[in-house]
Amino acid sequence: MINRRATKPSPTARSGRRRRGSAGANGGNGGNGGRGKGPLLWGLAALAVLSAAALAVNGGTPAASSSSGTSDREPEATGEKSNRPSPESKPSATPGNEESPDSVSSPSLSPSPSIPASGPGTFTTAGGGSGTVGKGARTLRYKVVVEKGLAQSATDVAGQVEEILADRRGWTADGRSGFKRVSTGTADFVVRLATPGTVDEICGRYGLRTRGEVNCSVGKDVVVNLKRWLLATPVYADDVDAYRALIINHEVGHFLGHGHVTCPGAGKPAPAMMQQIKGMRGCTPNVWPYDAKGRLVTGPAVP
Repeated sequence: MINRRATKPSPTARSGRRRRGSAGANGGNGGNGGRGKGPLLWGLAALAVLSAAALAVNGGTPAASSSSGTSDREPEATGEKSNRPSPESKPSATPGNEESPDSVSSPSLSPSPSIPASGPGTFTTAGGGSGTVGKGARTLRYKVVVEKGLAQSATDVAGQVEEILADRRGWTADGRSGFKRVSTGTADFVVRLATPGTVDEICGRYGLRTRGEVNCSVGKDVVVNLKRWLLATPVYADDVDAYRALIINHEVGHFLGHGHVTCPGAGKPAPAMMQQIKGMRGCTPNVWPYDAKGRLVTGPAVP
């Protein structure tokens, strides 16, 4: 790096050069050789001073380099990845009333043309209703709605939800809960089948990050992600209907106040309130809260 302050040699420096010139002559080159180099040294010194002055006028150092050896400019597009963190790299919370998306391999919102990434956010309510199932002390009224523009029929989805909630291995086996589907009037909860983007919006209002991948239960809404409804997960890829039962039982379970549990032991049935999308942890697939004998299928609570 050039020091601009040393543009003029001091008297001491000049006298030093003279003495060194004389000493060099007396060191074996003869007196005439020493005197001959004096003007040459002065000429070189003058040239160095003029070069320094020219650099000072033009800005000191060449523009293409800096003292650190790096450029302050943004790197040009060369195909290399930036070191700046992307929004996806930020860690996210795993709230209690959602299936964690941590283990889902692809965060893409649109894995196929049949699954739109987002929709209008308005819904069609399935018409008609059902009889009451279960003999619990309370009968919960619910509606089934499907986001407008989807290929799925609200009537068909409602029929599947009815069958799941009416199954004797479902939540009616707790002896406290009954269910009745309605299409008008008030409802205790609403089952919503929606596009990944709409799920993110609804769940995000409550601080949940579903990232276009999973379902959630918030307020009076049981929100079902169209992507999971159609594709299930690798464990249930060959039995999508079973995974739909798991979605409804898991999220309605949250609505009823049940929290997450984990696998009770290798080879045992996975609880419906286990986040099976994160892996089976040694358990065998199971989508029902209760077994055929009316026993609750559960495991250690997840903190």
